[in-house]
Amino acid sequence: MSCDTAFRLIARRYLEDLRAIHDATRRGDAEALHQMRIALTHLRAAIQFFSPIVDDQATDQIRHELKWLNGQLGALRDLDVAIANIKATNPKHPEAIPHLQIWLDKRADAQRTLARALGSTRYRRLIERTSSWIDGGRWATERGKRAVKRRAAPIGAYSADRLTEWEDKLIGKSRKLRKMDARKRHRLRLLNKRLNYAIESVADLFGDKRLSKQKAALKQLRRAQKSLGRLNDDVNGRALAHELRRQGVKTPIHSIGAKRQKGLLRTTETAYRKLAALTH
Repeated sequence: MSCDTAFRLIARRYLEDLRAIHDATRRGDAEALHQMRIALTHLRAAIQFFSPIVDDQATDQIRHELKWLNGQLGALRDLDVAIANIKATNPKHPEAIPHLQIWLDKRADAQRTLARALGSTRYRRLIERTSSWIDGGRWATERGKRAVKRRAAPIGAYSADRLTEWEDKLIGKSRKLRKMDARKRHRLRLLNKRLNYAIESVADLFGDKRLSKQKAALKQLRRAQKSLGRLNDDVNGRALAHELRRQGVKTPIHSIGAKRQKGLLRTTETAYRKLAALTH
């Protein structure tokens, strides 16, 4: 399979997922919101993965608009995660948790904001332009020899090289995990997620022995992603609580605590050591 065909198959799949989940997300379905974020992240990862092939004059604008959409979805998803963590402190009687209703009211406001965004002309144009670009953007019609050669390159060889490049970058960054602040850990988590989703996407297209080590790496990537995600959720939840306090609401600030944080960091470090052993 050529790289341009592979890109279209992958990108169309996730763009169609966005379309399929749009209405439910706009109505306030929390699981649909989660799945829409996953589809969007997959789409953004695919564009980045194939960037040497698909970058053209329209790519930056499409990336910018997809980032905007991610921000719209992420604001509500962060609230959902924070609320779930708060409810977990008293799962049998969540109604008894102080200030929970304030968080639920904040979520309702965020849902209305997201619904407006998903019903906007900006969103509709984003989906239409991205669809047209995937099918027949300038990247796909450029007749220069270099561009034609890149598009026609076999996906197996391209994927093996590109995934190795991303793995090396992630493993290199991960060695400084203990020295990272929350922002740098978040960036590491995004690199981890990008690689995870890229492997999943290309592995679905074909079985190639050159990708066997990357497929084996998925277990460690998912383990690290889960731990880094929990750390990131904790940071976001505390930030939201501080925001409410600045607004005059004396809501408790829930935290996983130092002991739990150290355990998650150890789990992440172990996952990356095993990943490095698999890929080198």
